[in-house]
Amino acid sequence: MARFFNHTLELAAAGALLAAATAAPGRAATSAAKTMPASTEEEHGPALGLIDVQPGDLLQKAIQDNWVSYNGDYTGRRYSSLAQVTPANVGQLAAKWVFHTQNAGVLQVTPVVVNGVMFITGSNDAYALDAQTGTLLWHHARGVTSGLVDDASGHINRGVAILGTRLYMETDNAHLLCLDARSGSLIWDVAYATGNRNYGATSAPLIVKDKVLVGTSGGDDGVRGFLAAFDAQTGKEAWRFWTIPAPGEKGSETWGPGNDYLHGGGAAWMPGTYDPELNTVYWGTGNASPDFDGSVRPGDNLYTSSLVALDPDTGKLKWYFQFNPHDLYDYDSVQTPVLVDANFQGGMRKLIVTANRNGFLYILDRTDGKYLYSKKFISILNWAKGIDKDGRPISNHLIPNAQGVTVCPSFAGGSNWYSPSYDPQTNMFYFRSLEACTDFVAKTEPFEEGRPYYSTGAKGPEDVPNQRYINAFDLTKLDFAWRDKQAGEREAWAGVMTTAGGLLAFGNDTSQFEIDDARTGKPLWDFNLGQPMHASPMSYGVAGKQYFAVAAGDDVFAFALP
Repeated sequence: MARFFNHTLELAAAGALLAAATAAPGRAATSAAKTMPASTEEEHGPALGLIDVQPGDLLQKAIQDNWVSYNGDYTGRRYSSLAQVTPANVGQLAAKWVFHTQNAGVLQVTPVVVNGVMFITGSNDAYALDAQTGTLLWHHARGVTSGLVDDASGHINRGVAILGTRLYMETDNAHLLCLDARSGSLIWDVAYATGNRNYGATSAPLIVKDKVLVGTSGGDDGVRGFLAAFDAQTGKEAWRFWTIPAPGEKGSETWGPGNDYLHGGGAAWMPGTYDPELNTVYWGTGNASPDFDGSVRPGDNLYTSSLVALDPDTGKLKWYFQFNPHDLYDYDSVQTPVLVDANFQGGMRKLIVTANRNGFLYILDRTDGKYLYSKKFISILNWAKGIDKDGRPISNHLIPNAQGVTVCPSFAGGSNWYSPSYDPQTNMFYFRSLEACTDFVAKTEPFEEGRPYYSTGAKGPEDVPNQRYINAFDLTKLDFAWRDKQAGEREAWAGVMTTAGGLLAFGNDTSQFEIDDARTGKPLWDFNLGQPMHASPMSYGVAGKQYFAVAAGDDVFAFALP
């Protein structure tokens, strides 16, 4: 379906909103928490005073007015129970406000909204906004870190977590900050990745019970990945799970001898999901390092490119599933592990559904990690012949070398970190995909702190498609209900979300925020943002009105009916 329609507010209207937001008072960067003038604080103080997120609030079964965490709830479904906006009236959606940030990189944040207050991040800065008007309530500013490597040097931050009256965020150099959610004041600051300056952080934290769970970036740069939990009150470390086992630990036999495990990658650079009934956290891990040279790391390289199931109280491993043993193509497995309770092959099952970067969609039993099903969603996939009965890929043995070897999907993956969604009304799983290939070149190089550790490079081959799709996979039929080919050259890195109103929202490849019919994929509405989206949308409610919000460039837009 072509995407060249624009039947609502035009770019000029968005420009006017941007100009107003940029000119508004209180937007200047500061070296500490900056609040609005006293009169504004008095006006919005009651809203900030209502911020008190309890553990029970994080257990919400249905996302309604409050979007309390990065994915909205613990399941990772990104399905809002709000239904005010429907296919019948979505054409009346209009931009209500836009907020302009000052940060060092494009926004990849998903806003969190609690009791009418929106919390966003840009680089190392945090903002609290009135979710109805976009008015700034407070701004905590922190300078970006110099001398970072690779992904960390982009100063990306994907959002916050909240517990009680405290807000938690990661910084570009892997510090965990605890702020007062009512004022933006710093309570404590913990540096949680030391010993290798190639560590960074790009994720939003995840609150589980009384702990804050965080990971790091740097899997392409020779770090040793881990997931760590900190006491939400004190900042004291509770446990740490290393994704690369040390010599003698279970899984260490899948690595070569020596100290290569210290630079083995497996970064946990996106938030996971949580099942409170099973008391299990599910977290995806990144690629092995060096990315393209497997000769220095013989074996399957556990627990890289895997899904690990952990006890959130102790950090102990319950089970794992490795999607890409001995990964050579940068196929991180940090895609959101979506928790679905559904009838599967004749009975109700507790499932995990995920579209992996390697080009296969997987369904696992989340009680024990048993492999149940997979389906290829990349037509030009050539790195594997298929998946065997145990879920292990049947490799085509395309080994990167000095001359280069063409592998599909590309190093950007058949899918990537952008959020998927599951709609229980349609029983469909929605996600963005990319059909592309890469020429992988390998040459053994030593690890060097302060430099990436790819060994060696990747480039796009000529005359190979570079095409994106929005996909709807029907879990009842175990087949695609529809696949929407994206048009346009401004490639989005934008996730999807669904609503009880029967809608699917995402950023398309023509710099538009688009809403389609979730059952059919029929385009219903779009808004020209004037810049590509690199973030995943969300929906929230205030005073009886449903809003959609999305970040694009360095701006956050909010939409609602008249």
